Amino acid sequence: MSANLPTKALLLAIQNDPAPAIAILQQLNPEMVCFFLEESCKPVVESAVHPALSQIPQRWDWILTPDAQSFPKCHSALAHELGPLLTTWNVTPGELALDITGASPAMASAMTLVGFPFSTKVWFVPANPSQDHATGSSPAISENPWDTEASRLRLEACEMFNHGWYEAATRAFQTLEHRISGGSKPLYRALADIAQGYGYWEQFLYRLAWEKLKGGIKALELAAVWGGPPGMSRIIQSLKENVRFLESLTLDAKEIKPSLALDLLAWAKRRGDRGRELEMATRALLRGLEASAQSHLSQRYKLKSWDINIEQLPNDMQETSRQRYLNDIDGKYRLPLQAQFQTLSALGDPMGQRFSSEWPKMKSLFDAADHAILGYGFESLKAERFHQLFELTMKLTGTTVSDLPVFPSLKL
Repeated sequence: MSANLPTKALLLAIQNDPAPAIAILQQLNPEMVCFFLEESCKPVVESAVHPALSQIPQRWDWILTPDAQSFPKCHSALAHELGPLLTTWNVTPGELALDITGASPAMASAMTLVGFPFSTKVWFVPANPSQDHATGSSPAISENPWDTEASRLRLEACEMFNHGWYEAATRAFQTLEHRISGGSKPLYRALADIAQGYGYWEQFLYRLAWEKLKGGIKALELAAVWGGPPGMSRIIQSLKENVRFLESLTLDAKEIKPSLALDLLAWAKRRGDRGRELEMATRALLRGLEASAQSHLSQRYKLKSWDINIEQLPNDMQETSRQRYLNDIDGKYRLPLQAQFQTLSALGDPMGQRFSSEWPKMKSLFDAADHAILGYGFESLKAERFHQLFELTMKLTGTTVSDLPVFPSLKL
């Protein structure tokens, strides 16, 4: 927001001296102005400020404080009235400027606190007896409060990301990008892209996630050249590892992708570690277990679980499969999860044999998942049941935690 260009909206404090208000209005030439003042100061605006302006703002209004020396009263007045007024004026966040030259300490504090989400400029014209305020010749000092608050707000956005709130983190980083001044904008644009990429990943939109993260890494590397906050190298390395994993999902031309099972197990683990969405995590866990079975059937035995060739099955399973697993609509044979592992076991596959030996334990856990809300039951799944199922699934599939993709922890 340049002093040489019209300002969209200005919140202007005024008491008994009209000169600072006249100077800043002439300098900024706002389209809209809201005076913040006591009732007794309204005549100063009407009789001294208005006549001194060569160009009148398109809109103006005022917000009255009962006591200019009381912070609680100043804050209450602004908190109740500023937001609705800016909405009426169609002023979006970032388009408001604040001038605290004529404010009391209480007024200035309230204006800065309430106006912060809406403003990117705080103006102050220092008193200078050698210059004439009315001519607008006093040097105006402006500061963008978002620049000094950026590190704190960045930490908050990083915490949102680390808790898995990727949409909120994206919006927070985008807000910082649009509000701060100077050369840090590319850093926050990159962080917003990265948060959005992981949001896509959480929705299993692998190609969109891959593309966002690739672009975000390049931008972060460029930002790191110019400095950037500590911890950038570690995060960039984690991002590159994740991008390589996404490539295995996005660019793999095979119909059945082994990496998908790992991603589903990691998806479930993240929710289990946070103690959130355990019902959804359990469904993802079971799907990850099935994806592992499908991968083994496909890679080792050329079998598709959803389109089985009966003659390829072990002899003792062929008749049962004909009777139980035929789809009357498309005429294909589809093996459910347990039958997939029975087939693997009959074929001598170690994972199938582990499933058969562990089935007594698996049965009670499968029943708990089925009786939960997202199964066909009416009771919430207990956290210990999820963790038991997760540990057993990792054992059955021969997977270790180090095999799973790990989302980075943003600490910047």
